[in-house]
Amino acid sequence: MADDTTDTKSSNQMWGGRFASGPDAIMEEINASIGFDKKLFAQDIRGSIAHATMLAHQGIISTDDKDKIVHGLNTILSEIESGNFEFSRQLEDIHMNIEARLATLIGPAAGRLHTARSRNDQVALDFRLWVKEELQKTEQMLTGLIAAFLDRAEEHAESVMPGFTHLQTAQPVTFGHHCMAYVEMFGRDRARVRHAIEHLDESPIGAAALAGTGYPIDRHMTAKALGFREPTRNSIDTVSDRDFAIEFLSIAAIAGMHLSRLAEEIVIWSTPQFGFVRLSDAFSTGSSIMPQKKNPDAAELVRAKTGRINGSLVALLTIMKGLPLAYSKDMQEDKEQVFDAAESLELAIAAMTGMVRDMTVNTARMKAAAGSGYSTATDLADWLVREAGLPFRDAHHVTGRAVALAESKGCDLAELPLSDLQAIHAAITDKVYDVLTVEASVASRKSFGGTAPSEVRKQIAFWRARN
Repeated sequence: MADDTTDTKSSNQMWGGRFASGPDAIMEEINASIGFDKKLFAQDIRGSIAHATMLAHQGIISTDDKDKIVHGLNTILSEIESGNFEFSRQLEDIHMNIEARLATLIGPAAGRLHTARSRNDQVALDFRLWVKEELQKTEQMLTGLIAAFLDRAEEHAESVMPGFTHLQTAQPVTFGHHCMAYVEMFGRDRARVRHAIEHLDESPIGAAALAGTGYPIDRHMTAKALGFREPTRNSIDTVSDRDFAIEFLSIAAIAGMHLSRLAEEIVIWSTPQFGFVRLSDAFSTGSSIMPQKKNPDAAELVRAKTGRINGSLVALLTIMKGLPLAYSKDMQEDKEQVFDAAESLELAIAAMTGMVRDMTVNTARMKAAAGSGYSTATDLADWLVREAGLPFRDAHHVTGRAVALAESKGCDLAELPLSDLQAIHAAITDKVYDVLTVEASVASRKSFGGTAPSEVRKQIAFWRARN
């Protein structure tokens, strides 16, 4: 007759090979964050130095203890940066790993560092500092990408290409104008980055676990020392808040979407069917069995990175959506999402900046394509309104008949004889041919923000002044 006791062998089989020692192994695995939050070591040490300095200034700890703490923390920073620091999973996270090493280095004085703070406001500080620095890096990288587009736009302010709607030829534009569309996109991304930095520019340290502290701390002092505008104003919200991380991921997702749209165009443009651009071997790969192939792999991988970034945003939104105030352990799952998205975004921006500067533009192929699909039809309609006085709807109908005739004859609008055009509408004169070339079409689009080379150069000058 079996008893109710489960033997060790059965228990080990139940928990599985990786967790052979039972529940303790599982708890260690799920609870430890040092595998990823060690990335925050510099921010953690910087925050601790500022906190210790403030404690001494306020007379909460002695100057001697503060000096020992600061010296010990700088020693640990050097050890980590040189690769000589041993991280321990048993100590759970970056905070406890540093604190334990500090105690070994300086003895009892290390225990005074945690006065008037909690791991809750400590991790909020470390993470906020990291995200702020990452946003500043993203701002610089976007500025570099914008600069690359400005150079290409200036080079091709007069290079004619087809403009598309529904990926069908619509009207002629210039490649410079097309490049400036991405300047606008990435300019908005950079503006969002700057706003996000402004939003998060408040110091969490001093909020403690959730209620503040009874010690006479000076949160404005630590905020200033750490480069923040001011301290946060509600201790509960401070340790509960991950809006700054979600906002970073939101910005990354929007920027990633813009990068993906650009990547898609490069993939299309580099096909033999389009032949608008060519990437060098630095951003392409070949086929293992088809020697003629040149694949735009860098662009395709940028396009794919967007999926990872979007996934990180959805993951963190889902983690945070059901959490009551204040801190919950669920929030430990925030960092991997942000770290992964940041790495993906950095790589995507760097790759795209490289491709924009690298690609060879086939202006002859673009110009030939710009005239296909009767792309100057709108110019004919506009001429009928402007020169013949027709209402636009009537001009649209006349132009439609002209396009149908050209299609039936297998020629462009500019190749239709004047007699054929006059048979459609008697008010048409030979002056209409002045607007039926792609060069004349783009030159006429002088409205503010239009594709005329003169307007493109105005926008380039505007962006160069603010970049």
